[in-house]
Amino acid sequence: MNSQLHNADRLAEAKRCVLKIGSTLFVDGVTGSLQRDWLEGVCADVADMRARGQEIVVVSSGAIALGAGSLGIDPLTHRLQESQAAAAAGQIRLAHAYQEILAAHGIAAAQVLLTLDDSENRRRYLNAANTLFTLLKRGAVPVVNENDTVATEEIRYGDNDRLAARVAQMISADCLILLSDVDGFYTADPNIDPGAEHIAEISTLSEAHLSMAGGAGSAYGSGGMRTKLDAARIAMGAGCRMVIASGRVARPLRALREGARATWFLPGSTPRASRKQWIAGTLKPRGTLTVDDGARRALFSGRSLLPAGVTEVSGVFERGDAVDVLDQAGLELGRGLIAYPAVEARAIAGHRSDAIEGILGYRGRDEMIHRDDLALTLNEIEP
Repeated sequence: MNSQLHNADRLAEAKRCVLKIGSTLFVDGVTGSLQRDWLEGVCADVADMRARGQEIVVVSSGAIALGAGSLGIDPLTHRLQESQAAAAAGQIRLAHAYQEILAAHGIAAAQVLLTLDDSENRRRYLNAANTLFTLLKRGAVPVVNENDTVATEEIRYGDNDRLAARVAQMISADCLILLSDVDGFYTADPNIDPGAEHIAEISTLSEAHLSMAGGAGSAYGSGGMRTKLDAARIAMGAGCRMVIASGRVARPLRALREGARATWFLPGSTPRASRKQWIAGTLKPRGTLTVDDGARRALFSGRSLLPAGVTEVSGVFERGDAVDVLDQAGLELGRGLIAYPAVEARAIAGHRSDAIEGILGYRGRDEMIHRDDLALTLNEIEP
């Protein structure tokens, strides 16, 4: 199969994508102005993907670059307060541009600002993920950026490549697309070394790959090839394939589908399998749920765990913590991420989902543990 078919298939098979756009692609490096024609082409690509039934989240740089230009701030400054001021001015311009351009395709845009702390604090992580899932369910295109107006140095991602990878991990994306000023990964910097060779596919990241990567390369871009490899490590660990492709064309996603040169980073498992491995083998359980025979049968038929099937709750845990699931005989059936804190889980255990609001005073999730958040111990009968 040639690269054109590979690229087309890999994009077409992805149900949920994260698209990262660097500021050097659509912000003029001299004037700090928005290159609107280019952004319109990318948004047309996004609309095409949406029309094919694919969900897409955009992680967009550009706020600091746009704001720096309008405020007369040097984009190379290392003074945090000036970068934050530039971000405050630029975020409005950036969000308005996406809103206006996507609206022409009948698509709602929604701005989501994150910090590193949002992906490392469990409760904030869940809140951010739920917001993104809700926006996708409603047909919107979330436009994510680092919240540079409030982030201090110790809680910053520092680049949107890693932010995009964390978002892909957060929403169990199938594909992460990094648009860059180069058309993939090379054995050396192709701008410096004319003998640098392009690598089309990478299935295992090695120290050799890391040594080939360079540093950040421009006034308006903070991420170099090394940060893209860091992003690849995160994405591949989550079972998400990643591609580095050139954004120096009018319709970069269409060009990728049609066989444009790029580098694909291919994981050894799917996002669902990787997530379940993480739940089963990495997280320490904070409590246990005991379920009745009906719930046991439902779990092994691929369904979620509902409150009605829970007969006992033990332990001290918060929403999003890992808990073990046991049957009436005390046999461990699996491990999952609980949708309610312990106090609330005890209150709704044994009740139908339509009674949750009356008991807790708000309508949470219908499931105690959603099937996507459950890893069964008996793998031979797990769906």
